[in-house]
Amino acid sequence: MNDYVKIQAGEDFARARNKALLNEIQNFMNPDKRRLLSFHDVKQILRPKNEVYAGMQTVPIDRIVGSEGRYQDFDRHFLPRTSNLRQRWERVDAARLTDVILPPIQLYEIGGLYFVRDGNHRVSVAKAQGVEFIDAEVISLQSEIKLRSGITADKLLSEIIKYEKRVFYAETDFGDLTDYWDLDFTTPGQYDVIYNHILVHKYFINSTVETEIPFSDALVSWYRNVYLPVMQVIKKYRLNRKFRRRTSSDLYVWIIKQWDDLKRKYGLDYSLDRATLDWTKRERPGIVATLRAWLKRGPKT
Repeated sequence: MNDYVKIQAGEDFARARNKALLNEIQNFMNPDKRRLLSFHDVKQILRPKNEVYAGMQTVPIDRIVGSEGRYQDFDRHFLPRTSNLRQRWERVDAARLTDVILPPIQLYEIGGLYFVRDGNHRVSVAKAQGVEFIDAEVISLQSEIKLRSGITADKLLSEIIKYEKRVFYAETDFGDLTDYWDLDFTTPGQYDVIYNHILVHKYFINSTVETEIPFSDALVSWYRNVYLPVMQVIKKYRLNRKFRRRTSSDLYVWIIKQWDDLKRKYGLDYSLDRATLDWTKRERPGIVATLRAWLKRGPKT
């Protein structure tokens, strides 16, 4: 590496590192906006069905949004978050400056976005230098959910929940049967919980009648005789004011779980009101915990 290339690579790294520091300062209260996505976390949320080798491709740099193993080393713009990356970063940049051809990077594709399997520093240098496309060997993970560039972890969760709601309402006709369109959650996987609740409710009804009732009748019965009474209790004790970041449906799931546990412990006569009060006393966050959560998450904008 000659002196000119060495100096230029050093200046390029310093410039990229300063941009990363500025990004961190600007998003101090919104850490989700400065983090690079973890492929492992996204994979757990999306639960892709299988993997397919997609071969060599020319990939848009702006659609590379995360990493398999180095997501803590770079920010969401793939800028270096620590000076410990300097030596390797500068070597990659020096290769670019001297027109040395580096091997293709390796990527995972899921939901239309890409995550680095190997070649994080090459992606970082390319992004810092404004490169628009990069050659990559791609493994595609099959997902029905399509993601947008620039998506954050919080937005990703929101997209998953919206997708789950669309599927649940479409497959069960929940909205048409109940005229209730506000079965909303703040965490993924809860519509499967509701579906299982309806199936359990259907099982108990069928155990008392000779002819098996259809799923649609069980759904309406569950909504009227299980879900709505819990909503009334939530309203009665003003739980939405105590748990402002949670939906009524979130509270329903938690209260029902508590109620089931208490009925197994104390008998079937244990009332919903008592179960709700017991759960509220146990789960209501103290002021210190609330403040810590607020500082960690940041205020709503």
